[in-house]
Amino acid sequence: MPLFVGLMSGTSLDGVDAALVEIDDDPQRIPRLVDALCLPLGADLRAALLELTQASQVGFAALGAAESGFCDQQARAVKALLQRHDLKPGDISAIGSHGQTIEHAPDAIPPFTCQLDNPSRLAELTGCRVVGDFRRRDMAAGGQAAPLAPIFHQALFADDERTRLVLNLGGIANLTRLAPRNAPRPVLGFDTGPANLLIDAWHSRHRNGPVDENGSWAASGRVDGALLERLLDDPYFAAPPPKSTGRERFHLDWVASRLTGREAAADVQATLAELTAASVARAAAPFIDAGNTDLIVCGGGARNAYLMQRLATRLPGVSMLACEDFGWSADWLEAGAFAWLAWRRLRGLPGNLPEVTGARGPRVLGGVYAP
Repeated sequence: MPLFVGLMSGTSLDGVDAALVEIDDDPQRIPRLVDALCLPLGADLRAALLELTQASQVGFAALGAAESGFCDQQARAVKALLQRHDLKPGDISAIGSHGQTIEHAPDAIPPFTCQLDNPSRLAELTGCRVVGDFRRRDMAAGGQAAPLAPIFHQALFADDERTRLVLNLGGIANLTRLAPRNAPRPVLGFDTGPANLLIDAWHSRHRNGPVDENGSWAASGRVDGALLERLLDDPYFAAPPPKSTGRERFHLDWVASRLTGREAAADVQATLAELTAASVARAAAPFIDAGNTDLIVCGGGARNAYLMQRLATRLPGVSMLACEDFGWSADWLEAGAFAWLAWRRLRGLPGNLPEVTGARGPRVLGGVYAP
């Protein structure tokens, strides 16, 4: 069966995820994850990308250098994955490359989204056909250009009788609602707000290491109810979908503007974790069919035991399922989605869901770059 590679580097800026996916042209057979790896960005490249996401002005030289460095890392990830399976570039039907989001502003006038990516360079370095630039076609049609994974969630997880909610806890949390097939309703999907982005950033500022492993530091603190209410008062959380967001809205300066200065650092960490759980629960509430709803959690936040506990507490009566129950790993679902979107592009099939993004209709996403 045809093999595709999906590449994803999310808001967390921790590394390039590369997923090797087997995709049958028979739509009744779901894509199969063959293997995957994460190649860390490296301290210098991560710092350069992070600076770009926070800059009010950007120089062309800095932008070009970061894009080339990022593309080189993507190519290394692809080559490492192919070497593990003794595959040649010609064995890969296409690479689906998301790129690294630097700025996403669907509500700007005019709207724009910027992903650092160079599919031509990636094709040259790997010898593989590349599909890239997935988001701007949807935005050109009036959409938010995000999230794009819900159409993949539909292919993997939709059930005949049960409502399925798919929650991706990356830097940003996004939620997909899959109604039962025997009671068809449109797929819905949108960003609910920050997830690992703020949790990791606060931990990095106050502790050694970029990640709060298992949420142990958050668990040592106390949720500050007043701070939580100030955080939740941001208009984004009450805005109706379609909606999407990122670092340009949610960052440590945003948190600092809501602090009194008297909070203990561990309490802030606990409250940031609670912000994710509370905003997800608030967003999910209208879609929960009591006793008939499953929640499938993916992304790095699925490994945060404390955050998962807080989600379970705020979503009583919802069955928590693991991606592994469906033959996928929580870590590789997003990269897998872009392998599958590349497959759809080569078949001339739409890659967006207008009811999710708000686009004027289905659109074939991405450009194709020959090796």
